Amino acid sequence: MDISNIPLLNMLRSQAKYQSERQRLIAQNVANADTPNFMPSDLAPLTVKGNGQSSSTTLGMSLTQPGHIQRTAQAGSDSGFKVKQEAKTEATLGGNGVDLEDQMMKMSEARMNYDAAISFYQKSMNLLKMAARTPGR
Repeated sequence: MDISNIPLLNMLRSQAKYQSERQRLIAQNVANADTPNFMPSDLAPLTVKGNGQSSSTTLGMSLTQPGHIQRTAQAGSDSGFKVKQEAKTEATLGGNGVDLEDQMMKMSEARMNYDAAISFYQKSMNLLKMAARTPGR
């Protein structure tokens, strides 16, 4: 059995990729905290389909047959996750909408979710290795 067909592992890999991309966007927001008229962005929430596959709202159909046409990434993101502009709450005199406290909270949340996904993935792989061993070893 190919481990890439296990829905739990697919979901955990997608979660780790999503959180990594989210951290990149948040870091970009923080880096532009002094840029005039810059509005922060974030990723649309990650959803889980019924078959265990994870996706953001931009990824509608699954590739179920080798002859299907694959969809490309949308919304200006190379990862395929949908990037959304955050609602304007406060803006400086220069029009910048980055709230550093909010961005730091989002960064720590994304980091904790990333660490959890990686930890669950590693534990799942260790369980598979243990199940594949011959008895008595």
